[in-house]
Amino acid sequence: MLDDIRRSCYNPGMTICTNPAACVGARPETVLKSVFGYESFRPLQKEIITNVLSGKDTLAVMPTGGGKSLCYQIPALIFDGLTVVVSPLIALMQDQVSALVSNGVDAVFLNSSLEWSDYCRAADSIRAGGIKLVYVSPEGLATQRMQELLHSEGVKINCITIDEAHCISEWGHDFRPDYLEIASFRSQFPDAVCLALTATATKQVREDIVKNLSMKTPEIFVASFNRENIFLEVQPKRDAFGQVVGCIDKHKDESGIIYCFSRKEVDTLTQSLADMGYSVLNYHAGLTDAERSEHQEKFIRDRVSIMVATVAFGMGIDKPNVRFVIHYDMPKSLEQYYQEIGRAGRDGLPSHALLLYSPADIHKIRYFFDESADGGKAEVLLQGMISYATSRTCRRRALLRYFGEEYICDGSGAQQDGDAGSGRTACCDVCAAGPIPLTDVTVPVQKLLSCIIRTQQRFGAAYVIDVLLGSRNKRITGNGHNMLSTWGIGRELSKNDWFELVEQLIERGYLYKAGEYNILTISAEGRDFLAARRQLELPVRLEGGTVESVGTKVAADSALPFILHKKEKLPVPGRTVDKSDDEAVRIASGLKEWRRRTADEENVPPYVIFGDRTLADIAAKKPATNSELLNIYGIGATKAEKFGPAVLRIVRNE
Repeated sequence: MLDDIRRSCYNPGMTICTNPAACVGARPETVLKSVFGYESFRPLQKEIITNVLSGKDTLAVMPTGGGKSLCYQIPALIFDGLTVVVSPLIALMQDQVSALVSNGVDAVFLNSSLEWSDYCRAADSIRAGGIKLVYVSPEGLATQRMQELLHSEGVKINCITIDEAHCISEWGHDFRPDYLEIASFRSQFPDAVCLALTATATKQVREDIVKNLSMKTPEIFVASFNRENIFLEVQPKRDAFGQVVGCIDKHKDESGIIYCFSRKEVDTLTQSLADMGYSVLNYHAGLTDAERSEHQEKFIRDRVSIMVATVAFGMGIDKPNVRFVIHYDMPKSLEQYYQEIGRAGRDGLPSHALLLYSPADIHKIRYFFDESADGGKAEVLLQGMISYATSRTCRRRALLRYFGEEYICDGSGAQQDGDAGSGRTACCDVCAAGPIPLTDVTVPVQKLLSCIIRTQQRFGAAYVIDVLLGSRNKRITGNGHNMLSTWGIGRELSKNDWFELVEQLIERGYLYKAGEYNILTISAEGRDFLAARRQLELPVRLEGGTVESVGTKVAADSALPFILHKKEKLPVPGRTVDKSDDEAVRIASGLKEWRRRTADEENVPPYVIFGDRTLADIAAKKPATNSELLNIYGIGATKAEKFGPAVLRIVRNE
């Protein structure tokens, strides 16, 4: 088989790299194919890798599932020394190391989960130069034991990689003070290149990462935040449990995560689902370390289908076959929301993100940051989340715009779902409802702009809308704005309607948000509209409202059922199994059973053996020889050598 591998990987001028230990100095393309089994790089991977190999500090912002890990793993194999990877969670380290070892790469993690004898063996291997990557936590990095090990004679550190780098920013959704100590560690190895990686980072967070890591004139790469395979849906929270069950039933026997605001909600929902016979476990900080570890392990290894959790769960989890993520409660920021829905569909296959929205969620979130050190900052982040949840324009466009990226929607929200010829699907529930007719909004817009002027353009959308709706909260009465002529003149519309109009006017250029607190400011175009008293029509669905119903109504359109095309009706060659091909179905079924047994024998998650996309590609291509096996997505030299005979027997039905 090694001869087949050499022939498959060979191109003139390329260093042959059939053994990961022999990849020093090889071309990135060679390592990608021969070690990891991929034919081509994903967007920006090649550029990031080239930058790291040239010794330039690098910040890479790439979506979950976008291939961040390869951006340091491939350079680590090409460098002649050690790559130190700073990672926040033990489970993440274990997953990454298991996957690397499965591909024949010498990698270890050093953390508190190791027995002392195992720790010592790993440390000896590092000193002897037998390890290419070592994973450590930011807390572990600062220990004297770790410092002595990495300063040992003969240990050469080529690269320091910081995963989940947004944790170093107070503007990030998961700030961790221990990350601030990484810069002092970096200074001890001035010749090592620094690579910071994150799946979500606004401009402010990116600036914090560069500053707090003391990066030297870094190259910054920002990939598209668009996860095309994830269908975005928001439903009004009316029968929350029934809505959760409805979503789960659409994804029968598939893996999913349900996020709740509190531990109590997690436990209650878990028990209710378990009583109905669903395969489900809970996860939150109230469980013991052993319980959390056990529950996470069962989920990762497909021994339980559904995890109900607080935000404590999931950062960096590499499980690629999560098909749905449900937010039982609204997250506190779009960064948090984006990070959490990104745990769905890491393998690129169609997946579903459902948010259940209720205005009551806003009050719960505000209750916990009213006493925070920077409530203003928390409010800015929350307003971004509210705008997304209440929007009745394309959700993907709204989400990407928050991260500074423009998304062009064709009017129906349809987009290619991955491979050429695979058909088109709606990207979100709003777009699935179809084109929105133009509505005359001349009078409401005049009221809105007038109210902004009368409040002296000093407030954000939520405040201005409260004035229009006649709120008597302390802030409004304290400012005397209950005495304005525009106070209470907007009761004919709901709060959601007003938020929608604000977003539409921003898109049209009549308004813009200024400063740290997103103050609504009228543009020259907006003032011209008021002065000219022109008619204005916008594509909106106004639900209307009264004072009593304000804040409780959500557009009925947003409760549309999930309509992403089913895989059975829209097969994607090489990515999902063609249900009309009986032989492919047989092969896929046999491979899944073999994968489960093999994973149990090797004590690793099933996806470490092969991901679902690899199984689907085998079933579609039906390789008959070793060389054909090397053309399968995700099969490199080591896996072909190790698992090839068993896979080919299943294909041949022996």
